[in-house]
Formats: sequence, structure tokens, C-alpha cells
Amino acid sequence: MSTSVKDLNESTIETFASTIRGELVFPQDSNYNDARKVYNAMINKHPGLIVKCVDVADVINSVNFGRENNLLVAVRGGGHNGGGLGICDDGLVIDLSGIKFIRVDTSNNTVRVGGGNLWGEVDHATHPFGLAVPAGIISSTGVGGLTLGGGVGHLSRKYGLTIDNLLEADMVLADGSFVTVSSKQNTDLFWAIRGGGGNFGIVTSFKFKAHPVKNVIGGPTLWPIEKTEEIMEWYHKFINNAPDDLNGFIATMVIPGAPFPEHLHNKQFCGIVWCYTGEPSKFDEIFKPVLALNPLFAHVGEMPYPAIQTLFDGLMPPGLQWYWRADFFNELGQEVRAQHLKFGSKIPTPLSQMHLYPISGAASRVAKDETPWAYRDAKYAGVIVGVSPNPIDSDKITKWCKDYWEALHPYSSGGAYSNFMMDEGQDRVKASYKHNYERLVKIKNRYDPNNLFRVNQNIKP
Repeated sequence: MSTSVKDLNESTIETFASTIRGELVFPQDSNYNDARKVYNAMINKHPGLIVKCVDVADVINSVNFGRENNLLVAVRGGGHNGGGLGICDDGLVIDLSGIKFIRVDTSNNTVRVGGGNLWGEVDHATHPFGLAVPAGIISSTGVGGLTLGGGVGHLSRKYGLTIDNLLEADMVLADGSFVTVSSKQNTDLFWAIRGGGGNFGIVTSFKFKAHPVKNVIGGPTLWPIEKTEEIMEWYHKFINNAPDDLNGFIATMVIPGAPFPEHLHNKQFCGIVWCYTGEPSKFDEIFKPVLALNPLFAHVGEMPYPAIQTLFDGLMPPGLQWYWRADFFNELGQEVRAQHLKFGSKIPTPLSQMHLYPISGAASRVAKDETPWAYRDAKYAGVIVGVSPNPIDSDKITKWCKDYWEALHPYSSGGAYSNFMMDEGQDRVKASYKHNYERLVKIKNRYDPNNLFRVNQNIKP
């Protein structure tokens, strides 16, 4: 049983405070409610203390304080985390959002990034050099959480997952020690953090391989929801045979409003969001089969890479109600397509949607045990999200999401991409790491045998 922060004596807290350069936020402080807010407004937790770290020393001292006083410890990077696993009740939150720095090294196309950075900040820094790191589809996503879980996004088919581009990381371990991990040092930890989440320590800095990406050709194509089965059947064949330069995730969605034309507003669609990184002169030929399907709306054109990464930012600000469910899929057979049509036709709120992200191309060419990310042979990482700005909708969006998931789950590969999971219990965690789970447990036993880092998709020692 963990100790509550409020049960600690004043001198213990004062001694700790003297070791911290950043800010300590307590429940009685005026900025406490702002400091405890997370991206998903459905999560409403009240930590006993939030430490806003500004450097590695703050992180080391916070880890030691949490461990020595038997506190429940949550680690927060600064991004999304649908399950709200960056915060806890009564315990200690180690907030990394003040640890921000980015250094682009053009001599070897690498990028060093702080543990509290967001991907939009990385894109801003790399773009002037014509470089990008594969990472997600929304710029407000945190570097730490996305990377440690895997990192699926617009560049996955061309350059792999984010973890496939991680070269090195600096970490604070459960015993307060500081290590650097890479393919040459602390190799077991380096393997574990490339998909194993925050189970093994706190990453204070990441070093990534960046790739030559300046402009892309991208944007959405939309069809009436009634054509979902037809479009999905076509998409499955098309995307798995497309050149790596072309990525496109397929979705069932509602068009909520601007910047889309008014005649599309509040209607359900089957859509595909494209991102092409290849030679612009070859795009029209590659894209011909898409246009032959006569989309109702096609807004696909050349843009800077950061523009496609921010395309949906305005629709998804912090503070919405979110409920997520996810699975991996190998096929989009008739029964699966029928369920997507059924539930895509009754999306409960304008921001609720389903996405299927392709795992083909470069992402599929990494061995299934080379990283903890066990589903390299899956064709899609699927996620269903119920979203609304209004708390009154929380039951409605949760029910739709669960019902949609339950209808599809029998056709899934069994596990889910951990970044798309809520707090769903140990069986789901095991299913998501599959054959890699036991190896992760051994590494957990070595570096965090008392499970200090357990507010996550937990690998139990």
C-alpha cells in the first residue's frame, strides 16, 4: 500500500523542496487545478504533489523522494495519453514538460530532444533543414509517450515507427541512477524502451535518426458512409501494394465544420488521409486509382510536412472528453467491413471516429522480436475514439466506442497498440506484447523489481 503525500511530515517535504530547481505544486496552491489537468477531460485525478522538473537532477531527486517515501509515482511527458496514465490520486507526479531542448545535427541527420517536448516543437526545429522524424499525426502529441509506445503515423510506411528511428536515450532508473541506452550500451534497456512504455525508467532525452522530408503531398479524400464496405475492400488491396512513399490511414468520421465546405458538415463519411513523400512528378500516376473512385471531396496537395502534422490540431484541443478502444487487424473481410459501416453510420458526436493505420512498408520489415512492438505482421493498428467537448456526452461516446470495439474484436489479432489503450488490465497488456512479454518481465525485474513505475500499461515484475 502506498503512502499518501499528505501523510508525510513537513520537514521531509521541505528537505525535498530544497533539492528541486523546478516548481512544486500542492493541492492548496492556486495553480493546482491547472497543473493537474490532462489532455483527456474524462480523467479527474488529484495528486498529492506535482513536481515540474526543469532538469535531470530534478528527476533524480523526485524519483528518490518517491521511492524512499513509498509514494505512488506517475510520470507525465506533456502530451496526450488517452488513459490519463500520467497522473494519479494522492501520489507524486513527476512532470517533465519543462525539460525541453532540441538540437539538430546536420552532419549525421540526428536530433536530440528533451523528455518534455511535443512533436510540433520537433517538426518546427527539423523542417528548416529539410528533415523529419516519423511521429504520429497530431503535433500536440508528446515525444516521450508516443516514442516509448511505438509511434505510428504519416511516415510509418516510408521510414518505420518512431522506435525504429530511436538511436539513444538518457534515463533515470528506479534506484535514482542515470544511464544512457543505445545499441552499444545497456542494450537490454534500449530494447525494452522501444515499445515497452514507461515501465523501466524516466527518459529525459531522446536521440533520433531524421530523414529527408521537406514537403509532402497530402490531405483527405471522403466518400459517403454508405460506400464504406466498397472503399475498405479496395483500400486493403491498394495500400498493401502501394509504394512505401504513399501512406494513407482510413477512417469512419463526421465532418464537424470548418475548414471543410459547409455541405459536408455533420455528415458521416468514410475517409482516407494521405501523405506522399516521393517524387512529386510521380504522384498523379500513383494517385489515379484513388480519384477513379470518385471521392465526394478530395483536398490533396503539396504542403510542408509540419502542415500535415497540424492538420487536425484545431479539432482536437486539450480538455475534451475522450474514450479509446483499440486492436490490431490483419484483414478487412466482409464481416469487418459490415461492422465499420454499421457503427460508422451512427457516430454519436462530430469528433468521434475510427482510424486504421497501415503497418505495411518499412514498419513491417522489422523483426517481431527486434523491439517489444510485437505486431509487425499485423496490417493495421486500429483505434476507435469517442470524443466530445461536453461531459454530458461521456456515457454516450463510451457506449458507442465499447459496442464498436466488441463487434470488431473477434476479428482482431488479439492485442492493441499500447498508445491507443485506456487502463484495461493485465490481460490486455500481455496480449499486446505477446511473445515479447516474458522478456520485458525479466528486464523489469532487473531495473524496477518493486514496480515504482507502474502508472502505465504495466509490465508487472
